[in-house]
Order: sequence, then structure tokens, then C-alpha cells
Amino acid sequence: MKVEPRITALVPTYNEERNLPDCLRSVEWADEILVVDSFSTDGTLDIAREFGARIIQHEYINSATQKNWAIPQASFPWVLVVDADERVTPELRDEILSTVRAGTTHAGFAIGRLNHFLGFPLRHGGWSPKEDTNVRLFLRDKGRYQKRHVHADVEVDGTVGRLKGYFVHYSYQSLDEYFKKMDRYTKWAAKDILARGTRVRWHHLTLRPLGDFFRLYLLKGGFLDGFPGLLIALLSAYYVMVKFSRAWEESLKE
Repeated sequence: MKVEPRITALVPTYNEERNLPDCLRSVEWADEILVVDSFSTDGTLDIAREFGARIIQHEYINSATQKNWAIPQASFPWVLVVDADERVTPELRDEILSTVRAGTTHAGFAIGRLNHFLGFPLRHGGWSPKEDTNVRLFLRDKGRYQKRHVHADVEVDGTVGRLKGYFVHYSYQSLDEYFKKMDRYTKWAAKDILARGTRVRWHHLTLRPLGDFFRLYLLKGGFLDGFPGLLIALLSAYYVMVKFSRAWEESLKE
């Protein structure tokens, strides 16, 4: 009798009571929901229990470290990483199940995201499902995140395929959320810049942000998303300037 491969949905959390119900509802089909929590103080854990999730807790250092700690603890061979502000669409669910059950030779699969910014879907400017893709489904024993403080990707020991379906990602519902996350991420990104041995120069603070805006807004068609497309391109350029500014500041302490 053939035994079908089974899937663990891995969901990292910290004070996600607003997002978590819809996220967990979208992965109820998984054989296991594994919530790795960073000691939430709101109703996150109660919600996770309501959905029958297995909960493990670990002090948060950065996203990659947290997920790498949790991945080996998944009960089943395939791991699907889903952030609390993401939703697995029915189409993506069906594609994941059919792909895994078919006995694929790939060790991992890249999945795109349809990003929402302030309630607006972004279909251009580098934020579309075709461009914003990362390995999110992989064999537990074949995939680990890069050792980076921020924006780490999964490195897979084997070939990687691409699924047509995508997550729906409710990234920022307010500008306050964006700036709070940007504050954390630019600090982490600055550490990665220095770890690579990069010496911050004038062009990192001027040409790099301008180039980022030009690429996202014009070359990648961000202007087609209207005012939200303009705003996110400007904020992305600002992010680049801030992370290099923080790296320069940190280099003064060395």
C-alpha cells in the first residue's frame, strides 16, 4: 500500500492574534500545524490551540535562526513555511497536495506572493507573485535558511521547482506597521552589510536608493499600481538609504 507524503505547515508567531485565525484556517488541510512562537503576550497561543496546532517556543534572534531551530522538529517530511500575515489560497493548496503526492523529484519549490500594501494589491514593481518568490515548500532534511539577519532564503540540497499558485500576503496594513518593521529590518540589514565586509561609500546613500526607485517604479512597472505603487517604491528607496546609513554608523564603533 502506497503511503502518501505528509506535510507540516510551519507558522512563526509573535503577538499575531489579529492575523493568525485566517492564516491557520488556510492551512487546516496540512497533516500538522507547527507554531513556533517567540513568547507571545497576547491571545496568539490560545488561537493556535483552538486550531489544534502543536506549539513550540524559542527566544527570537532573527527569522532565519528561529525557523532553522524549528524545521528539524517538524513531524513530517515536507515543510511548508507560512508567515502569520500570509494565506494559502485553495488553488495553491491543491497544487501543493497534488505535487507532493505525485512523487516529485524536487527537494523544494519556490512560491510567489500577491502582496497587499495598505489594503491595495500590488501586481507590479517587484511585488507581484511572479517576482516576489521564495522557496517555501521543501523536504525537512534538505532545506535550511541562510545564516543572515534579514531576508534570508532557503538553501536546498537538491533541485528546486516552481509552483504556479501563490500566497496572499497582507504585508503592511498601516504606515506605522511599515516603519516599525523597517526600523528592525534596517538594523539587521546593516549587520549583514558589515558582515560581508562592505565599506559604505557616498554612492550607497545616493545612487543606490535612486537606482532602487528607478528599477521598481519604472523598469518593473510600479507606476501601474497607481499611488500605492509610487509610495512603496519611494519607501523601498528610503529603506536602502537607511540600512546603509546604519551600517556606516556601526562601522564607526569598530
